[in-house]
Amino acid sequence: MASFKPTRIQVYPKLGEKVTQDTLYWKNYKAPVQIKEFGAITSIDFSPLAPHTYAVTASTRVHIYGPFSQEPVKTFTRFKDTAYSGRFRSDGQLLVAGCEDSAVRLFDVSGRVAIRMFKGHTKAVHVADFTSHGYQILTGSDDYTCKLWDIPNSAELTSYKEHTDYIRCGITSKLNRDLFFTGSYDHTLKLFDARVDKSVMNMDHGQPVESLLLYPSEGLLVSAGGRYVKVWDLLKGGQPLVSLKNHHKTVTSLCLGSNGQRLLSASLDRHVKVYSTTNYKVVHNFDYAASILSLGLAPDDESIVVGMTNGILSIKHKRTPEDSKGAVQQKRQPAYRIFVKGKNYVPKQEDYLVSKPVRQYLAKYDKLLRKFNVSKALDEAMEQWTRLRKSEIPMAVIKELDRRGTLKNALAGRDEKELCQLLSFVIMNLVDTRFTATLTTMAEMLLDIYQSTVGMSSLVDRQLLRLQELLDKETEYQQELMEVLGMLDVLFASAHPRKEVTLPGRDVCLCSIVVHLPILPCGYL
Repeated sequence: MASFKPTRIQVYPKLGEKVTQDTLYWKNYKAPVQIKEFGAITSIDFSPLAPHTYAVTASTRVHIYGPFSQEPVKTFTRFKDTAYSGRFRSDGQLLVAGCEDSAVRLFDVSGRVAIRMFKGHTKAVHVADFTSHGYQILTGSDDYTCKLWDIPNSAELTSYKEHTDYIRCGITSKLNRDLFFTGSYDHTLKLFDARVDKSVMNMDHGQPVESLLLYPSEGLLVSAGGRYVKVWDLLKGGQPLVSLKNHHKTVTSLCLGSNGQRLLSASLDRHVKVYSTTNYKVVHNFDYAASILSLGLAPDDESIVVGMTNGILSIKHKRTPEDSKGAVQQKRQPAYRIFVKGKNYVPKQEDYLVSKPVRQYLAKYDKLLRKFNVSKALDEAMEQWTRLRKSEIPMAVIKELDRRGTLKNALAGRDEKELCQLLSFVIMNLVDTRFTATLTTMAEMLLDIYQSTVGMSSLVDRQLLRLQELLDKETEYQQELMEVLGMLDVLFASAHPRKEVTLPGRDVCLCSIVVHLPILPCGYL
């Protein structure tokens, strides 16, 4: 007796992911190293000098990690409440951080105790940064003020109160020690000059501002707030250049990578987007397990460090050529031993081959087809998950039933619910060119079998009306496409270059012969 051949599920080609240079570049990272902190990680800052350690601000601590360390090499814990915005000075020797208790503390990276404490704010300080020459500190607070402090004298130099809501981000110019920017929850960005007693430029972001970033040339400013990332042209008086809306939750952090060629944004939607700074299109995307509060990128993109709301610090290191080579060698060695094993064995003449019968595993619909239960086999293939996610399986069963000549029997005898399910499947996949031919045959059979029941069920009638509307729309689309095809044929024919061909024995060129054709509507072409 011949063995039963299971139904062959046809594999259709799928559109693969477009592989670009950015895809290869940003996927070249090892598996992330995850470190549990004591609270939500609000700030990550890399030291500008080698070996590029980075400061992680979380809860009441500021940890300093080495480039490849999984334990902090230094910890500052002299905070009475939650710490914010740990930042390195340009020489990597000093670190400043704000605090929920309204004080600003300055630390020597080689020590442990705060060497300076600046008091003057009345609420939490979320912004702290050094000016370009390194002898002054910019701070921004929830008391709506931003201040400049002198480090040697521990004195307040200037105070500005132009914002009308919390100041949650700020950045200083690296080219001019007197310029700095602040962003507030009042939706505004302001440029201040320490030599003037008020702001010199104002921009409206339209959402509470969470992060600011200056390009190295300092001609462009990037702001993040709400779902938007906006780029401002400072050389044109703060004119908006581009507005990006690629996140679906609040954008919390920004940074530049690839020597200023790529812009990265992190959001509460658990994604990090990578943009090209030439056309501001998304070239890559990173996914994480929790909402992201802070983002840091090492020089030359050696490491990507992300801080999340659940206190997890995720660190991805770039692969080196040695790592890739070692991984390939390690993967090949056991495979080589397995394939070589037994290659040299030669069977003898008196040897007998004992073959073990291979057990055939069949799907449920194949088992039912083997028993000629065609209706139940179709029902099994039409299960909800299979019908919605794997349309190829019910289509393969329908083709097999049609080949056997039993499709009409499988479709007959259906109640209202089952008939609606079959019609819904036809409507869902009829315009798919892979299935059109088979489903057209199936739809004709359904109409032949159940035409006498039309008008008896409102549900069935509604599905039939949907099928009719779908066919009408598809017919209109096909007619429009034929008209467009006719237009294109005319354009291509008129654009084709004419060649002069002299008829033998006559002084007449073919290009001079004009043939008058009647003008027909495009639908007739």
